[in-house]
Parts: sequence; structure tokens; C-alpha cells
Amino acid sequence: MSAERKTETIPQWKKEEVDDLVATLESYDSVGIVNIAGIPSRQLQDMRRNLHGTAELRVSRNTLMERALDEVDDGLEDLTEFIGGQVGLICTNDNPFTLYQQLEASKTSAPINDGEVAPNDIVIPEGDTGMDPGQFVGELQAVGAEARIQEGSIQVMADSTVLEAGETVDSQLANVLSELGIEPKEVGLDLQAVFADGVLFEPEELELDVDEYQADIEAAVAGARNLSINAVYPTAQTVGSLLGKASGEAKSVGLQAAIEDEDFMPDLISKADGQVRALAAQIDDPEALPEELQGVETAEPETEAEPDEGDDEDSEADDEPEAEPDDTDDDDDDGDAGDAMGAMFG
Repeated sequence: MSAERKTETIPQWKKEEVDDLVATLESYDSVGIVNIAGIPSRQLQDMRRNLHGTAELRVSRNTLMERALDEVDDGLEDLTEFIGGQVGLICTNDNPFTLYQQLEASKTSAPINDGEVAPNDIVIPEGDTGMDPGQFVGELQAVGAEARIQEGSIQVMADSTVLEAGETVDSQLANVLSELGIEPKEVGLDLQAVFADGVLFEPEELELDVDEYQADIEAAVAGARNLSINAVYPTAQTVGSLLGKASGEAKSVGLQAAIEDEDFMPDLISKADGQVRALAAQIDDPEALPEELQGVETAEPETEAEPDEGDDEDSEADDEPEAEPDDTDDDDDDGDAGDAMGAMFG
């Protein structure tokens, strides 16, 4: 009611302007305040055209924009504290981060004029100015540039900071920069604040490194996936890996336990064949082996040269003196070994 009474007390053209602003504000998801100070009218129109299709820029009297924000309410009235000086309303259906990046990318370099404050350090770079010898070398030196005439032209001998950020540009420096074609400031729409989904964002909250942010997201996704797999927590993204892992572990258990399953048989047979051949290669007496194993080569040289600790212990145990068996016992042992191998492969 209070908003209606305020609107009724203003002239008709102002009321219509506020109503139009309200209609615009209500038709977008995100609403922001941008600073337009120092932007020439022609460039401002170019920016408005460039935003067409993605955002709408509305410029009006500050008091009318405040009234419109108050009338819409829904939290938009919080933007009124950012209205001051030369500002405009920017409305879009994009999220605040996209809006901020779009506005920053649209900024262009521009000359700086006498009386303006330097937004950053102004540096005249090292190199050939391309200008013929003349009084301009004195003008360069007067503003603090390390300049001299060399090889038939005026050259700057080293990068020279001629004004620090926050200092005011005088007419002499403005002329020198203009002659050199140096444009040390950026012209564009500076976002002061934006309101979306019930949240008020300021520029420092919207400035981020997209590549770094993407890398962080990818790392978080990979970490979450690993956690899900290690915790055996099935999701649509991890169930395939979990099944593959479980299948591999089940097969490993089956092989270790020598379970006679048709899925394991080829590997079990291969494993058994390898073990038998390794055993056969260690038997010096070929006649003690079945015929099909008599041609098996002895173990690899490096295996014999570098036995593992278990083999060393066995050898040492074999070397220990024992009670000497009689010849009859030796014959019986050889016979028993032959009978056992025959039973295995017969």
C-alpha cells in the first residue's frame, strides 16, 4: 500500500516509467546494478546492442529505479543501497556468475583523459616509439620515461612507470599517452551487485577462475567416486566398477581355493600345469618322471642362482647331517617317489 501511495504522488510520466521498470524487473531471473560513469553515449549504445538477446540494460533516474525496486520487493529492494552516481539496471535470465563474466569480457581499452584517476599503474613500455627525433623525447622524459634518441628514432630504454594507481592524470601525461596510442583504462559496465534466487551477490563473490573451478569440481567428483567404490556404496556411476571389482575378487578367491568351477577351470589347469612343470624341472633323474615330462627343461638359471629365502632354508636343512639310512631304504624311497608320480600322471 505504501508503494502505491508513493507512486500516485508522482507525475504521470514518472508513474509510467516506474510501471515499465517494474514490468522489466519482474520478467527476469537476475537483476543487477551497473556503473556507467565515464562511458560515452555512443559506446553505451553499442554495449546495449551487444547485450541484446542475453541481457537488458535500463537507464533511468535513480529515484525512479529505487521506486521500481521497492515496488517489486521480493528482496530486490536490497539493491537500492548500490544506486548512486551514474548507474543503470541490468536484467538477465543467466546466473550471476555468467552475467559477471559477460560484462568483464565485453570491456574494451580506452584513452585516459586529463583529470581522471589512474585505475592501475600506467607504464610506458620499453621499445622503439617509431617517432623521429624531436621535442617529443623531452616530453617523454618530463613524464618520467627513460627515453633517448637512438638509431634515428626516439626509443624508450626500459619499462617506465609514469603514474601509479590512484593518482590523477595531468594534461601532459594524457597527451603523451595519446601520442603513443596507450589506452590504460578499460571501459565497460561495472557490476556493483546482482540479486538472484533470493541471494545478493557482490563482484568479489562472482570473480573466479573458471579453469581452476572446473579442476576442483573434477577432483571432487573423482574423490567421491573413489569413496563410493571403496565403501562399496552402489550408485549409477559406480555400480559397473563395483561389479567388476567383485568379479575379480571372487575369481581370485576361487583360484586360491582351487574351486572346480567351469569359469575357473582353464586358469586352474594352467596354474597346475605350471606347478607340475616347475617341480619336474627340479628332478635330476628323468626316468623318475612320466614320459610326457621327461623333456621339461630345468629351471631358469637366475632362479637357481638366486633362490628365495625359503629355498635357502630348505637347502640348509638338507645339508644337516642325518642318520645314514641303509641302501634298502634308499631303494624304497626312490620306488615310492616313482610310484607317486606314476599315480599322478598315469
